[in-house]
Amino acid sequence: MHPPPPGAAMDFSQNSLFGYMEDLQELTIIERPVRRSLKTPEEIERLTVDEDLSDIERAVYLLSAGQDIQGTSVIANLPCLMRQNPAETLRRVLPKVREVLHVAGVEMQLTAAASFLTVLQEESVSIHTYAHSFLQVILLHLEHRDTGVSNAWLETLLSVIEVLPKETLRHEILNPLVSKAQLSQTVQSRLVSCKILGKLTNKFDAHTIKREILPLVKSLCQDVEYEVRSCMCRQLENIAQGIGTELTKSVVLPELIELSRDEGSSVRLAAFETLVNLLDIFDTDDRSQTILPLVKSFCEKSFKADESILISLSFHLGKLCHGLYGIFTPDQHLRFLEFYKKLCTLGLQQENGHNENQIPTQILEQEKKYISVRKNCAYNFPAMIVFVDPKNFHMELYSTFFCLCHDPEVPVRYTIAICFYEVSKLLNSGVYLIHKELITLLQDESLEVLDALIDHLPEILELMSTGGESSVQENKLLSLPDLIPALTAAEQRAAASLKWRTHEKLLQKYACLPHVISSDQIYYRFLQRMFTIMMTNNVLPVQKAASRTLCIFLRYNRKQEQRHEVIQKLIEQLGQGKSYWNRLRFLDTCECIIEIFSKSFFCKYFFLPVIELTHDPVANVRMKLCCLLPKVKSTLKIPADKHLLQQLEMCVRKLLCQEKDKDVLAIVKRTVLELDRMEMSMDAFQKKFYEKDLLDQEKEREELLLLEMEQLEKEKQQNDGRPMSDKTFEKKRRDTKTPAALPKSLPVAVAGPSSGTSSTSKEIKKSKLIRSQSFNNQAFHAKYGNLDKCTSKSSAAAYTPSVSAKTSVISLTDNSFRTRNANSVPASFSPNTPLPSTSRGTGNSADAKSSGKDAQPRKATLKSRKSNP
Repeated sequence: MHPPPPGAAMDFSQNSLFGYMEDLQELTIIERPVRRSLKTPEEIERLTVDEDLSDIERAVYLLSAGQDIQGTSVIANLPCLMRQNPAETLRRVLPKVREVLHVAGVEMQLTAAASFLTVLQEESVSIHTYAHSFLQVILLHLEHRDTGVSNAWLETLLSVIEVLPKETLRHEILNPLVSKAQLSQTVQSRLVSCKILGKLTNKFDAHTIKREILPLVKSLCQDVEYEVRSCMCRQLENIAQGIGTELTKSVVLPELIELSRDEGSSVRLAAFETLVNLLDIFDTDDRSQTILPLVKSFCEKSFKADESILISLSFHLGKLCHGLYGIFTPDQHLRFLEFYKKLCTLGLQQENGHNENQIPTQILEQEKKYISVRKNCAYNFPAMIVFVDPKNFHMELYSTFFCLCHDPEVPVRYTIAICFYEVSKLLNSGVYLIHKELITLLQDESLEVLDALIDHLPEILELMSTGGESSVQENKLLSLPDLIPALTAAEQRAAASLKWRTHEKLLQKYACLPHVISSDQIYYRFLQRMFTIMMTNNVLPVQKAASRTLCIFLRYNRKQEQRHEVIQKLIEQLGQGKSYWNRLRFLDTCECIIEIFSKSFFCKYFFLPVIELTHDPVANVRMKLCCLLPKVKSTLKIPADKHLLQQLEMCVRKLLCQEKDKDVLAIVKRTVLELDRMEMSMDAFQKKFYEKDLLDQEKEREELLLLEMEQLEKEKQQNDGRPMSDKTFEKKRRDTKTPAALPKSLPVAVAGPSSGTSSTSKEIKKSKLIRSQSFNNQAFHAKYGNLDKCTSKSSAAAYTPSVSAKTSVISLTDNSFRTRNANSVPASFSPNTPLPSTSRGTGNSADAKSSGKDAQPRKATLKSRKSNP
């Protein structure tokens, strides 16, 4: 129906009126099905049940006089009735269920099969009671005319067979099976008999199996219907495991050999797959004299006349090569390898992948088959590396691997991407051979391929960075210059798509980059992108993933000036941002910082900006802050952080007294109770916080080590003109780790520059000892004071000048932090803007209060509401 355009005059001519009437008739037709779907009063009356009836009485009434949908509902509720009142359910409800099932439709039959299975699994009654009450109903409907119903009852019976005693199995199932498996019975009956025989084999001893079951198995293997032969062939694996090696060789193997030559392709396929699965049972002679010739015959026929076996052959080829590995001659080994290579490119050599005389439907079916074959080859690629030996990968399989990574079909590339990590592990030191293929898959146009690859991206990159031709690699991934562009392009491609889960996963995996590429590369190529995602992306999980990854980048950044700039940007653009959404993300980031960094780091840079948000005009921000306050309090240590604790308590009291929003006030009250119950950690080690204190001590030690490593690197550049490698830094970081039981005040030994003397080493130790002892005695400063003033005061309180300037601990007021090369600073960073700094110390409370009053509050342009103003 097309309404007249706005502003057009209504046309009341005859033609126009007829047009409107037709449109109204269309609306009437649309509404008719809705009216017909409603129940009439008579129907509602028939569906109404007396509310005073008990569950059992209601179930009996609905099964007796209700409609089919009501009876189906009762049967679906049967497990619940069995749990509540099993005796009455078996006495009154189950007989009615038996009566209804005789004439029930498909839906009710399927519901009954599922309910009977649930009753068995929940063990509502004993096995003896279950067999007496339910087993005959199951057996009665096994040969239902509907295949789906028959299979549902069969699955229930197979589960029942697992728990029934032998005597019940013999009398109720095995004895009737002799007649059910005869040729005079229907095909459906014989198919059911095949599956039951496969399950019964593990329940009886070898003598009973040989005397009563194996004759039936042989008879069904020789059945006139190919469906029955194929079904029985697939059960031979279970039978072989039940009868042992000797009977398998004398009974099962001859049947398999005969079935492998069957005229039906499905029978031959079943025989081949069963042979592959039974390889471990047969000895070397059986493999070399019987199975290997059969496998060779399968491979030859698959290309010539029987393409139906090709997909299965390609899927089992890895297991086949592994099982027959010890008996291959060099010529046979080469033939199987060439056969695999041929399968990997099947359908790619021919023009358009098909012949001209084929009709389009055949072409599509053949192409689908070829894609499945190549996908299976990609799945088996790690097994084929073992088959040829990883040392021969470059000569034997690299070209095949290249083809699979560049395959035109997404399922093939997706599968090889899943296997990429396994391939990397197998190649070990030869992993450098597949660098280019990693870049190719990272740049793949399909996000499915990228999603499969990034599941193990950290492990792959770790292997890439530590492997290679040389055992010592001073610079990370120098031989892979395209890695960073490929990673950034992959992230941008994921961000531009609607698959935000892939984007989230990729950002989470980027947290491994500090262990793979240099700190400067991360700073200039990835950090700014994390900020952009946090501030512009519309998906919350993606923003949180970017926030956490940024915190990890900051944690391992090796330049203090860059760290200060990142911290400054977090506070200014997120914590003091105009959008309440950015301020919420700031609190998420602070939660990650509390988890990743030491307590002293958080208190120094983020404690005051966080509690400043107690005055935020948006209720949602205040609510989120209240939930974070217990974690904020856990970062404080008494008595060093006494003044910070006082500020925290003052902010909480203001919230409790001045908060007008009822939802925020409720959360504040809960938070106050939680804060009161918290026990404060002390500067000295406490038994109850011992493990947490040790972990925090290690974090703080590594953060201080970053300062010293930067100073050592500058000295090395001045002396040698060469930067310190990341591997040297990692080695020094490991060397400085002291035993966990040592007190915090002990010095940490760090090796100096290579040209240093023994006296220099002593000076370094002395300097670090002074720094370690005085770290927790830093003065408390105003939260928004000038960076130079704050750092100079903290340096005066916390750091004692070293004997030698060459080995002194780096100061926060280093001139290199004030002035930078304009070409190396992003426009978004401003190194001169002061950072809030809170040093732990014993400064007086008056200074702290005055600094809080003098600090200029952020201009609030938002109203106090729970939504975006």
